[in-house]
Amino acid sequence: MSEGVRERGRGRGPRSGSDTGSEHGPGFDLDRFLALPRLSGLTLSLDGERLVVSVAEPSEDGTRFVSALWEVDPSGERPARRLTRPGRGEAQAAFLPDGSLLFTSARPDADGDQNDEEPRHALWRLPGAVGEARLLTAPPAGVDALRAAKDVSTAVLAVAVYPGAAGWEEDRARAQGRDDAGVGALLFADYPIRFWDRFLEPRQRHLWYAAIDGEQPARPRDVTPDAGGALYDASFDVTPDGRHVVTGWWRNVGPLPARRFDLALIDLATGDRTVLLADDHHYHDVACAPDSRRVACVRTFPGRPDRALEVTLVVAELDGSGAQEVAGDFDLWPRDPVWSPDGAAVFFCADERGHRPIFRVDLDGSAGRGGRITRLTADGAYHDVRVAPDGTRLYALRSDLRRPPHPVVLHPSGVEQDPMELPSPAEGLRGPGTVERRTATAADGSAVSSWLVLPADASARDPVPLVVFIHGGPLSSWNDWHWRWNPHVLAAEGYAVLLPDPALSTGYGQAFVQRGWGAWGGAPYTDLMAAVDDVAAHPAVDGGRLAAMGASFGGYMANWIAGHTGRFRAIVTHAGIWDLHAFHGTGDLAAVWGEHEFGDPYRDPAPYEANSPSRHIGSVRTPVLVIHGEGDFRVPVSEALRLWTDLRRHDVDARFLYFPDEHHWVLVPNNARLWYRTVLAFLDHHVRGREWVRPDLL
Repeated sequence: MSEGVRERGRGRGPRSGSDTGSEHGPGFDLDRFLALPRLSGLTLSLDGERLVVSVAEPSEDGTRFVSALWEVDPSGERPARRLTRPGRGEAQAAFLPDGSLLFTSARPDADGDQNDEEPRHALWRLPGAVGEARLLTAPPAGVDALRAAKDVSTAVLAVAVYPGAAGWEEDRARAQGRDDAGVGALLFADYPIRFWDRFLEPRQRHLWYAAIDGEQPARPRDVTPDAGGALYDASFDVTPDGRHVVTGWWRNVGPLPARRFDLALIDLATGDRTVLLADDHHYHDVACAPDSRRVACVRTFPGRPDRALEVTLVVAELDGSGAQEVAGDFDLWPRDPVWSPDGAAVFFCADERGHRPIFRVDLDGSAGRGGRITRLTADGAYHDVRVAPDGTRLYALRSDLRRPPHPVVLHPSGVEQDPMELPSPAEGLRGPGTVERRTATAADGSAVSSWLVLPADASARDPVPLVVFIHGGPLSSWNDWHWRWNPHVLAAEGYAVLLPDPALSTGYGQAFVQRGWGAWGGAPYTDLMAAVDDVAAHPAVDGGRLAAMGASFGGYMANWIAGHTGRFRAIVTHAGIWDLHAFHGTGDLAAVWGEHEFGDPYRDPAPYEANSPSRHIGSVRTPVLVIHGEGDFRVPVSEALRLWTDLRRHDVDARFLYFPDEHHWVLVPNNARLWYRTVLAFLDHHVRGREWVRPDLL
């Protein structure tokens, strides 16, 4: 059932944040798509006069992305201009009170080594609006996160060091000693031992305080020498007065999965640590208030087998007097809180029905209790929200299924606004397909929403084949532009693409998540099939030529589909889980989140077995393309190897695209090109009946 909203050419002005179109026209193809600039990390100067954003593009040889910092005029009058030369990882920008700009970069001259195979991010300072960037400090392991105070020239850096190392030189010497001895062995005593794409030892993440004195080299001081593994993946922020840092702090409270992210306050002068919040929740997305007395953060209940994960927004007092939930009746999941300059409100984003709007919650005084919640934006997906110092404007990066991220400005108290676009380094970029919003009805009567992307020339006279994209997460939603799984690349090749949000998807309320919690093969699967049934009847879609594909949880669901229906002509599974029981012990954090959802597999393995696609290998008849990266620790390559063996053992028509230099994502531009070409060749062969053409270089 269609909602009757065809989201193309809605008649808004050329500067609207929601207008659509086909500016790429017939020239949009894979090469054009991969060359598009990628914007991230919007930041605003403390006087509100300058916006800076990081822009990444493929290098000339396609072996990596290079990025540069660009300045965007907040008034929208001047064109964007580049501030730094393109290099490796120009990002993490933060302004100081004197107007200078801190940023991190892996420029090859950061430590004088032009041949570093894995360059590390050093800390740089760019003075004012013009001038040459100067190196401030270059820790051997690199800077992986940066936060700056607003009232004083103080920054806090997240840098990993060897336990007990007193500074950069000692850390470098210990690393050199391992290299000289040819030692790569690691000794672990805690869980986890790896995260996404890296092992967590022998260095451990610490927070370092740095006073920035003009162009002088910074001499950071370790304020968390006893951190151990407590700061892995921790969110942190610095109070505007530069006196404290508020951070998440891992705490083990017993055998797995008893691990919590507490909220801690660290005195930057003394290193003294005070625990602000310690309970059964995780605290993250930390944002310190303008008065340096409060902090807003996201609180997550990790779930248990009978109760799904829950997310709320809280404000805590830094004097330890307590915390208040400020969006208690809000049935969506807040993220990325940002304070108003007067401290009277908090802005945040949350997935909502295929969009990610900006919301404002008004606080009712020093107690931090929440009041009215206002939805500020009409449609689209927002991130990197920044508030003007006088409180009169909001800036953000906006995207949707039609357009990649671009900078916009809006009013902080308007309701369901269409923001004004600002001149951008990526002006006017759009996907060529048309986009429709659709709603199907699930078996239990629940509404299942999807986006449908059609080729610009699709019509009932010549229906096109359909590819179903299944999102990862699974706690996620199709609501913004996707660089890895972009439907417009397939639309340009003549495919319709369905992007459904089944049970477990965010943005549809807590009950919608609960429907699929601990039962991945239940409502998430039947919801997907209801969405397929709906769109297969679309006059421009050929319901007899179908394919399904997904990554991570989407790969899991592609595997599940393969064993439960022969309706699809092809399945593409990227980094997909095949055997939940085996995955429990091999994924980087699978034992933690797996037991929150499926329980203790040592006492009751039944939920793991009941939800494992591997149990249905005997029913798989659909051709399958398996894709995996060797460095994937979130879903280890062992899942793909087991799947591949089972497919070949059961004589299923299958191929395996293996990336020895990728992990959970495909990040090298040339690899992404091979990924798309292989997927398209596989779909063309099995869905359209064309001759199999092996992509070049494979």
